[in-house]
Amino acid sequence: MSQYTKDIEATAALREAQNGTWDAVNPEYVARMRAQNRFKTGLDIAKYTAKIMRQDMAEYDADPAKYTQSLGCWHGFIGQQKMIAVKRHHGSTKKRYLYLSGWMVAALRSEFGPLPDQSMHEKTSVSALIEELYTFLKQADARELNHLFRSLDEARAKGDEVAARDLQNKIDNFETHVVPIIADIDAGFGNEEATYLLAKQMIEAGACCIQIENQVSDEKQCGHQDGKVTVPHADFLAKINAVRYAFLELGVDDGVIVARTDSLGAGLTKQIAVTKEPGDLGDKYNSFLDGEYIDSADDIKNGDVVVKSNGKLLRPKRLPSGLFEFRKGTGFDRVVLDCVTSLKNGADLLWIETEKPHVGQIAEMVDAIRKEVPNAKLVYNNSPSFNWTLNFRQQVFDAWKEAGKDVSKYDRANLMSAEYDDTDLAAEADKWTQNFQREASAKAGIFHHLITLPTYHTAALSTDNLAKGYFGELGMLAYVDGVQRQEISQGVPTVKHQDMAGSNIGDDHKEYFSGDAALKAGGKDNTMNQFG
Repeated sequence: MSQYTKDIEATAALREAQNGTWDAVNPEYVARMRAQNRFKTGLDIAKYTAKIMRQDMAEYDADPAKYTQSLGCWHGFIGQQKMIAVKRHHGSTKKRYLYLSGWMVAALRSEFGPLPDQSMHEKTSVSALIEELYTFLKQADARELNHLFRSLDEARAKGDEVAARDLQNKIDNFETHVVPIIADIDAGFGNEEATYLLAKQMIEAGACCIQIENQVSDEKQCGHQDGKVTVPHADFLAKINAVRYAFLELGVDDGVIVARTDSLGAGLTKQIAVTKEPGDLGDKYNSFLDGEYIDSADDIKNGDVVVKSNGKLLRPKRLPSGLFEFRKGTGFDRVVLDCVTSLKNGADLLWIETEKPHVGQIAEMVDAIRKEVPNAKLVYNNSPSFNWTLNFRQQVFDAWKEAGKDVSKYDRANLMSAEYDDTDLAAEADKWTQNFQREASAKAGIFHHLITLPTYHTAALSTDNLAKGYFGELGMLAYVDGVQRQEISQGVPTVKHQDMAGSNIGDDHKEYFSGDAALKAGGKDNTMNQFG
């Protein structure tokens, strides 16, 4: 017996016990409203989606072809439309998530206005966006089920039992639009207590997965900009512990933590790590510091900091900002140490921020990590900060040159030029781009691929095209041809925007509550009827 049928029978029994005072209540309508509101709290969502992620991680371990994907969101409607589109085009939301980007929260959701990705925005805006995303995803469930309910009523009215059984089966086996969200907590927005408090708020809003990075909280930079400053491992592990405690306190035992390292591109540290004996974690961190060895205390100048390293006195290079530099070329080793340390101390997944999308580079780091943690898996940023066209054209150029193929007609530094767009090299680079996620998941341990800022760019591009035509010669045709006709021809449901906003759900509720006396919006004069 389906949950839908159980709810009908339970409500019917409850109504019967009220001695006629509840006779206006239709048990099937109650079952419908319950189906449309399956998730009552954010914690319900976090527990449900955490199990999905854990299952997906296990399936990836067994078969790397079963990787997962997501697109970044900055508004609930954007996330809703992504999942509606996924169900329309692919039939299922399985292995498709949403990503909540701190960059987009800073740029698009702060009361200060557009901000760079430096943790200057209100931290509560992160949890507020999680709640908003799930509100819109739940509304997508309600809307799609509402259509099924209406179709079921029509089939019953016509006496079409075959159609009615098919529709009832779709209702009983309905797949929700509610999917896991990987939520960006930046560098934790303060000390470990601040990280714990914000993590709790994010989990209560529905987050089953929290991503945290090893930068200094008050010096935080976008992962693809300069000036990144990392913290010693002990500081970072304290924040991983804070997030885990938040999950466990709230009963989300399957909660997932993504530990991000920015060490590949970060050449600075704010602190010298605490070390108690040679070879411990703090000593390993300090061993990467740039500086010079000195012979005695007499070589120490005013304001110098000196540490003992490799049995000698090291005077680290200190910048006017008070920050310390790492030696050039140590990024790879620092990444490996970061990742191994994080996985051995509570993290579930890794995020390695890189400067380019290169399967070989990622695989080399993952292979080194897997020597100590064999099942290490990555979340990878398929970032719009990369020039994907240039990167892959250059990678193909390099591969062809190494293989002895004649590349003399190509200028490697100028491969973005339109003159190369119809060449064999450009076509091959596009194939590499198309296959990047499959290749990287099979060869470089990437469990989850995400694009951080896609809808920032799609919103700008579509708005630019509309504004160019509408305020130019095309006038209203710019909207009609560029937007509305495309929605109609492609079956995009937003063309009926009243329905998308919940008008039909409201009409049906009015009928539940008021019967024939309900004043409904969906009558013959509703212009949405023009769209069939």
